[in-house]
Amino acid sequence: MDIETRKDIETLINSFYDKVKKDATIGFIFTDIVAVNWEQHLPLMYDFWETILLDAGTYQNNAMAVHYAINRKQPLSSVHFDQWLYLFNQSVDALFSGEKAELAKKRALSIAQVMQFKMQQENTL
Repeated sequence: MDIETRKDIETLINSFYDKVKKDATIGFIFTDIVAVNWEQHLPLMYDFWETILLDAGTYQNNAMAVHYAINRKQPLSSVHFDQWLYLFNQSVDALFSGEKAELAKKRALSIAQVMQFKMQQENTL
């Protein structure tokens, strides 16, 4: 089954963040460094992924600004982005298959590459 609805996106994102919270490589960033409020964060992530996968236009925030702030508290490295991407792809593959599922993995790779590049540039300033 492919990603077709917001409910599918919610299922994917919930599965992904369940993995993230337990992960030894990046979990601490979400729990200790940022202390994410999951009740606020998850709906934003649903909006973000619904916008980039289903063209919903529901996400209106600046994702880069948030990550720059995190990077100043905890420098983000390729190890962090690689693990984020691994967990995301693992979640997609466990739940979905099809065009949108492949698009989700492609977009996640692009996001990880761009963010990693921008964070590395900031870290060298």
